[in-house]
Amino acid sequence: MQQRVNTVTRLRDESYIQTNSVIRNTYILLSLTLLFSAATAWFAMLTNAAPLGLFVFPIYFGLLFLTQALKNSVWGIGAIFLFTGFMGYTLGPILNFAIQGFNNGPQLVMASLGLTGLIFFSLSAYALTSRKDFSYLAGFLLVASTLGFMLSILGFFFHFPFLYLAVSGAFVLIASGMILFETSQIINGGERNYIMATISLYVSIYNLFVSLLQILMALSGRRNN
Repeated sequence: MQQRVNTVTRLRDESYIQTNSVIRNTYILLSLTLLFSAATAWFAMLTNAAPLGLFVFPIYFGLLFLTQALKNSVWGIGAIFLFTGFMGYTLGPILNFAIQGFNNGPQLVMASLGLTGLIFFSLSAYALTSRKDFSYLAGFLLVASTLGFMLSILGFFFHFPFLYLAVSGAFVLIASGMILFETSQIINGGERNYIMATISLYVSIYNLFVSLLQILMALSGRRNN
């Protein structure tokens, strides 16, 4: 009996150590990739990079597949920086549009950044402290993400203000749900690969920021003449 108790205790301690390691590595890598994305976004802004339009999607999924394939090797680190660097580059034209196209563009960008940080840290703190299992959100998030992706493609061809706001609002909710879900997965042992955990959280932060910025731009109405 004592040996069984010792085995259970040892396994529990090992699981706790592994979970803390995944959390630490995830947030370190997430911080580095966000900084790298900021650098590539700044470069895209300086060079007045043009929007890539629908070409974003095949590159996005290609780099995502590459990262998935290399997640268990040291090359996975390089793949995730390629992915997040590309995503940061696509952010440059969006930021230029906001800053140059609106009288209060810089304020809109800073407000979106502040709201994104507040939402991310609040949801992450709640998931970490409560240790609740949000795995039940998986099905809903999959369906919602698929519908949101389809609507975003539709938005490229039909520029309806209501559709624009609906897609942005949906992605705010989806990204928030993904932050809770992925953090819960890390804590409860559902995600043991810090590269994939970083990818999930990074995409959620990216979508959250862009969606909030689009909503604020749509509601601002202070376009430059």
